[in-house]
Amino acid sequence: MKPQKTRLNLFFVVWLLPLLNGCAAIGLTLFGVGAGVATGTSVSYTFDGIAYRTFTVPLPKVETATRIALNQMGIKVDATSKTEQGKAISATANDRQIEIEFEAVSSKTTRMRTVAKQGIFFKDRATAGEIIMQTEKVLGLS
Repeated sequence: MKPQKTRLNLFFVVWLLPLLNGCAAIGLTLFGVGAGVATGTSVSYTFDGIAYRTFTVPLPKVETATRIALNQMGIKVDATSKTEQGKAISATANDRQIEIEFEAVSSKTTRMRTVAKQGIFFKDRATAGEIIMQTEKVLGLS
């Protein structure tokens, strides 16, 4: 009876292996996020490519620094609008549509959310993160 149980366990493990390959991607993504925090990048990402950063700087200063950073990066600002939480900037760079939102957490703290879309499905995480890092640089925080 024991050899039959061993074969059943082996069959079960072999059957599960193809289903576990997605877990490696999640683990590597979490490792990448952890490595970014450990190296001091201070930019957080969601699984769908949205970059976030909270600055201990008032919203108007973060918005101005972002506009300077976008200009230095050669990204054209298309529109600015007010939102319930603060402000939003729409911009374009070649084949990417960029959306930046500023949320006033307090009078001295601003949360910045950046999305760089390329087409319908793809989000460019690297460009979104670079916009935040360049804003940080303009603010003199890096």
